[in-house]
Amino acid sequence: MTADQPSPSRRQAGAKQPDLPAEDLAATRSGAFPIVGIGCSAGGLEALEKFLTHLPGDGAPALVVVQHLAPDHDSTLPELLQRFTPLEVTSAADGMVVQPGRVYVIPPNKDLSLLHGRLRLLEPVAPRGLRLPIDFFLRALAEDRGERAIGVILSGMGSDGVLGLRAIREKNGLTLAQEPTSAQSEGMPRSAIEAGVAEIVGPPESLPGRIIDYLRHPAHELWQETPHTTDILSALDRIVILLRDHSGNDFSLYKSNTLYRRIERRMAVHQFAGLDDYVRYLRGTPQELDLLFKELLIGVTRFFRDAPVWETLRDEGLPRLLARHPGGGALRAWVPACSTGEEAYSLAIVFSEALARLAPNARFTLQIYATDLDPDAITRARKGLYPDNIAADVSAERLARHFVAEEGGGYRVATEIREMVVFAPQNVISDPPFTKLDLLCCRNLLIYFGAELQKQLLPLFYYALNPNGLLLLGNAETIGNYNHLFAPLQREARLFERLDQPLSVMELRFPDKAPHPNHEGAGLSREAGVEDLGRLTDQLIQQHFAPAAVLVNADGDILYISGRTGNYLEPAAGKSNMNLHAMAREGLREALIGVIHMALKEPQPIQLNGLRVGTNGGTRRVDVTVQAVERPAALRGRVIVVFKDAPTPPQRHRAGQQAADDNCPVLEQELRQTREALQVTQEEMQTTVEELRSSNEELQSTNEELQSTNEELTTSKEELQSLNEELQTVNAELQSKVDDLTWVRNDMANLLNSTEIATIFLDNKMRLRRFTTHATKLFKLIAGDVDRPLSHVVTDLDYPQLKDDALEVLRTLVFREKVVATFDGRWYRVRIMPYRTQENVIDGVVITFIDITEIKLLEAELRG
Repeated sequence: MTADQPSPSRRQAGAKQPDLPAEDLAATRSGAFPIVGIGCSAGGLEALEKFLTHLPGDGAPALVVVQHLAPDHDSTLPELLQRFTPLEVTSAADGMVVQPGRVYVIPPNKDLSLLHGRLRLLEPVAPRGLRLPIDFFLRALAEDRGERAIGVILSGMGSDGVLGLRAIREKNGLTLAQEPTSAQSEGMPRSAIEAGVAEIVGPPESLPGRIIDYLRHPAHELWQETPHTTDILSALDRIVILLRDHSGNDFSLYKSNTLYRRIERRMAVHQFAGLDDYVRYLRGTPQELDLLFKELLIGVTRFFRDAPVWETLRDEGLPRLLARHPGGGALRAWVPACSTGEEAYSLAIVFSEALARLAPNARFTLQIYATDLDPDAITRARKGLYPDNIAADVSAERLARHFVAEEGGGYRVATEIREMVVFAPQNVISDPPFTKLDLLCCRNLLIYFGAELQKQLLPLFYYALNPNGLLLLGNAETIGNYNHLFAPLQREARLFERLDQPLSVMELRFPDKAPHPNHEGAGLSREAGVEDLGRLTDQLIQQHFAPAAVLVNADGDILYISGRTGNYLEPAAGKSNMNLHAMAREGLREALIGVIHMALKEPQPIQLNGLRVGTNGGTRRVDVTVQAVERPAALRGRVIVVFKDAPTPPQRHRAGQQAADDNCPVLEQELRQTREALQVTQEEMQTTVEELRSSNEELQSTNEELQSTNEELTTSKEELQSLNEELQTVNAELQSKVDDLTWVRNDMANLLNSTEIATIFLDNKMRLRRFTTHATKLFKLIAGDVDRPLSHVVTDLDYPQLKDDALEVLRTLVFREKVVATFDGRWYRVRIMPYRTQENVIDGVVITFIDITEIKLLEAELRG
């Protein structure tokens, strides 16, 4: 150690930070180095000691420690941590510039934030016990450092830090948590692990090494925008294929940059130098495919994310929607990519608040369909149970009204809110959409999709919404070139209203199972979109055909027209129908029946030569070529139909010409009948197609109802399970009480029998309630006499006034005592007392009979 480097013992924790050079300050503000945010609470000092002891002094990043501290006591944490590390430890001050190789500690009774590399101290606004300083700082760290943010959760109680780690993951940062078994208090790390936001889990002494390895990984040299070379795209295609085969979901239409960034994070965690190595690891490790699948889903959300948006929806959007239904009714909403349900429940709460404010005379209900690709997230959403730290996003009023505090910690969404939401797994790309919607809330999903997929989904959202329905997008999302379909209601909140405009066939593409990506087609699918359809078709026609042609799909719907086709096609009468079979002229229409389906099955083109096609007042001969398109991949599954005028055959006179002319009327009649039969068949076929489409819509509606029923059954099952648990608890308590009462009864029976005093218990009507064994020596009692009047039982006592005296005691509540003889010469002292319950209620009398025969005999002997 050189003389100009002070030793740890000479450093002053909390000393004023020297001014930075201009170039270092610029690097700090630009986020050129990572910052590690460490959150801890109970047991955190021991974990911090192990963490800092194993952190190297050279090349260490900047560390900010946020611990739950007593607000009214000075903290000595900086001095304590200085013993464990050669790095300089200082107490954070307002405006302090963060530097690499230093440790900053939050002071007591402050909230700590970060802006452009400077620490900012804020006065806490939440009351003591509700503060979440770790979440507060980690969120600020994620916003300020992005993918260079690193969050670490060590020992502590509660769930503080979970939301902060989620924010860091959303920004492509690294998240770590202490192994719960190594923590003195496992609440915070276990909450982070169970929430699925901790990528690396281990004992605190191993975490510094994982962070350093992650930062030194070669992939982080590519943090700047990486050009998508052929090798990278090929490796991405292979990873997409592995994910598709493993999970059944295709990510080929996601943004390549998003895919690359998420894959790069997993490579850095496992220390793979190249994509090819990671591909080989994926092929042999199904568990990593599951983790990568969840990584690509980016399941980051929270309640009332972007609060002004929800206020706009409550105050402007929903009242406008309700005003269009003055008679009330059941509204429908869809929340795709709902993750763990926070956004769907936020919508339900906002709708409930809007109804409470407007207080309409009509009755309104809202059915929300919330879907996501991750079945685990759907399962968690259905439970409606969230940690305590949602108090950072949900106001105390909303918590009290719409949530129920659980005994074991956390908040559960109230039943009336949960009943408004139906959760179901769904792939928005390949599964049918929900239809007849009044509101579609799709926030922060389109930003992860490529342009082609966005242009497929926005018309689909238009189709799913009712006229004047509302579309809510994320802050970074727009409707693109679909201004003719949606009108902005509130541009800042990204709230749009569906216009009542016709939607062309070219714009609307219903979801189907995504195409299988390959080395040639997958890369093309990301590049060749709908806007390239005309260019590719023109290139294909120019290379092979050049005459007039049309591109159709399997049903004959015309997708693109090249050249002048008026001699072969004409618009059909009635409703506009861009279908080849409807637009084909006479003579061509019948010849094309079934040919398109044959072309899709045959690799070779189908030639139809010499067709006589009716034109305006005449006929012409036409050669038609029908061929399925295989390449390029963007046109696969389509059929090209090419029209070419054929030369008119010369007239040939022969001996049998007259006979042929005579047969012409018969042949023409047969041909006319055949054409009519074909026309009827085609109409029936089109009717069948319409019926099938109608049946499909009904099946979709039935499927939604079944999904709703399934969700209700699932909710009922959960409620029954909860009720069963409560009944089991009550049963256990009752069983315990029964056991206690049994022991008390046994004790009382033994006590009464051990006194050898005959005792009888009577109720208010002088009916026998209970008696001891010795009472049978005076009364002829058996077990069946219970509930019988005592006066009905034969007794040896010479005491006819027993019942009257008992009634008098019951009336006056004054006990009586008499000496009474029996008919066989025995003597008893009879005491009658009121029977009092524990609630001090008189409920009968107690009569005791004490044998005093020996005393009487001795008294008589002494007197004689």
